[in-house]
Amino acid sequence: MTNPTGDGTYPRFAELLEREGRLAGTSWGLFPEPDRGTPSFIVQDTILEARSCIRTGTVFGLDYPADAFDPGMSLKRSAPRHTIYSSHPAHRDDYLDGYYLQGSTQIDGLRHRRADDVGFYNGTPDDRIREGTPDLGIQEWADKPIAGRGVLIDLEGYRAGQGSPIDHAGGEPLGLDLIQAAAEAQSVSLRPGDIVMLHTGWCEWFLDLTLEDKQRTRDSRRATGVGQSQEFVAWAWDHRVALLAADNFALECLPPVPASPFLSSAPHDHGMMHQQLLAKLGMPLGELWRLGPLSRYMKSAGNWDAFISIKPLNITGGTGSPANATAFM
Repeated sequence: MTNPTGDGTYPRFAELLEREGRLAGTSWGLFPEPDRGTPSFIVQDTILEARSCIRTGTVFGLDYPADAFDPGMSLKRSAPRHTIYSSHPAHRDDYLDGYYLQGSTQIDGLRHRRADDVGFYNGTPDDRIREGTPDLGIQEWADKPIAGRGVLIDLEGYRAGQGSPIDHAGGEPLGLDLIQAAAEAQSVSLRPGDIVMLHTGWCEWFLDLTLEDKQRTRDSRRATGVGQSQEFVAWAWDHRVALLAADNFALECLPPVPASPFLSSAPHDHGMMHQQLLAKLGMPLGELWRLGPLSRYMKSAGNWDAFISIKPLNITGGTGSPANATAFM
């Protein structure tokens, strides 16, 4: 993987850490559209260049069904109940009850996490984060969808090729060194504005479990994901990643690694990176993405990039949404 270089527009992560006061380590105030966050790295030319990723006209939906994770890892998010009704013999209509917007394949919006030490992204007041207010809402990316070049890094395939499969049962932390090694093995180079997808194989592993094993895994509170580190946060920012997504429960590993550098700054999240990425950098996170079929196709095709479109539900003030993600190859 190529090393990131300064583009003269945005400071590197080390420079973000040198910002004064509450701005330290944040991207607050740097983007022309304040509530948009790192999808701002995708500009018009970025989208036009991403057209070259469409080579065969093959299309992949990257969303699991709304009720796929029933039970899932969440202790509160249950599957929605789908009701079809009829007003007369020629009519059908339907609705959902108990629809958790982050219950299946989804993206986290910028109001999903508040940084314990400095607050919501861009210093948005706490009392603005409520139903009916637009500040930091998911509608920002529905009105202007996130679209551009997506790059898949096949962590599962790399580890399997090394003869050391990822330990999903143990909730293995996946370090930045693994991500970089897998990307290098695929000859993947990142460009500013890329949508980065990490294929771990966790979703397919979890969905293949028996009901009892799913419940046991949920109760263990252990799940495979990226190990928490300052280096990973710096890597994501310095490569100008527009959105980070993975096929696991929380992108990050659960529980956080004991040496997480965010234990003191994010006590309510027990040292997770969500606060660093969402509330400080403005970087949306994708979770529970359906990456297995796409990964297998990419491997057979020998190309690891695709044109990606992400269109959240247009819900004013939503904290997250189904991803409605599509890959065009």
